[in-house]
Amino acid sequence: MDDVGGAARRLRDLLGVEDVALDEGEVRMLPEVGRSEGVAMEVVVGDHLVLVDEESPERGGDEARAAGDEDALPVQGHGRHSSLRLVEDFVERAWRLVLRRDPDPVALERLGRGDVSPARLVRELVESPEFARIELLDDGLALALRERLAPRDVRGPARPRGLHAPAWSDERAIEIPWCLARYDGERRVLDVGTANAEPAYVEGLRALGAPELVGVDLAEPADVVADVRALPFADGSFDLVFCVSTLEHVGRDNEVYEVDAPRDEQGDAAALRELHRVLAPDGRLLVSVPTGERDDQGWQLQRPPLEWVGLFEQGGFVVFEDELYLHGPDGWRAGELAEAEGARYGGGGPGAGAVLLAELRPARLREKVRLAIRDAKVPDEPRRSTAH
Repeated sequence: MDDVGGAARRLRDLLGVEDVALDEGEVRMLPEVGRSEGVAMEVVVGDHLVLVDEESPERGGDEARAAGDEDALPVQGHGRHSSLRLVEDFVERAWRLVLRRDPDPVALERLGRGDVSPARLVRELVESPEFARIELLDDGLALALRERLAPRDVRGPARPRGLHAPAWSDERAIEIPWCLARYDGERRVLDVGTANAEPAYVEGLRALGAPELVGVDLAEPADVVADVRALPFADGSFDLVFCVSTLEHVGRDNEVYEVDAPRDEQGDAAALRELHRVLAPDGRLLVSVPTGERDDQGWQLQRPPLEWVGLFEQGGFVVFEDELYLHGPDGWRAGELAEAEGARYGGGGPGAGAVLLAELRPARLREKVRLAIRDAKVPDEPRRSTAH
């Protein structure tokens, strides 16, 4: 019984109560499920329900911290309000953990009526389409990280190609890993369109660890609120610029995003010129745009692949690498120029029917020579889907 008595004394000291009566079988479990394993245990102390990791009602917060209980939590009583508080806390934690957002109000009502158990609620969350999308984008971030960390035989960033995504997903499942995998340790990084970006993408951006990361958009929570056509940065301020699914919206009707900006039919061209200005001479611009049949939808302009390439070149860039992806019944896959030219936005999926991803560099003689050398060295590894 020595181990039983010792366990009881440890529990008594932890909770700050004078006497803890335990069955031998219960106490023998204490070392297995106690603090060393990080498992919360509930114990009734007087009229209070106390977690093992919490301070007891007889001990103040300062005393608990002095005793080493840095994670002490408020005591929760047995009453109706306390029970409700426990349910609310569970729902909040479940939604934050699984769906990473505030819970739906109806969830608390369902638990309160006994329509669903906590375990069943968690199952519903992880089996929901919303969680499937979160998982897909998380997998994309993991792929990008894996590619960045993998050893390479040549200098320069990782260049994964031939990615895939399920048919129910939009182009973000391709754009995010394609672009983030190509980060190559640049110090000064600019992201255009941060305010309305996919949360997983913003999370991935921050995880890059760039010493200077600046997000710009027409609205908060961007670091800098500004129009990409008139950026408040000096020439050559950035080594790398991300412009993911943003260029097609510049100069268009932005009411859908609840921002007001001057309309301009050539807004995308003006944005490219400005990005060329703030990019270092040896910098890179990673861009993604919907492509296919020319389609002006008011809030965005979709251009054919070669029209986009021509716009890039007019903006002072050379296309160092690009890749086309097509959406079809079997999901997203890499495609050819002839296939992409007829793609329609929303023509069978939740977003673009095709997407063009490209790495652009300032059009200097050095870059043109580098392109020629690269193509000569690796003729069997095409880096262009739109070469013409």
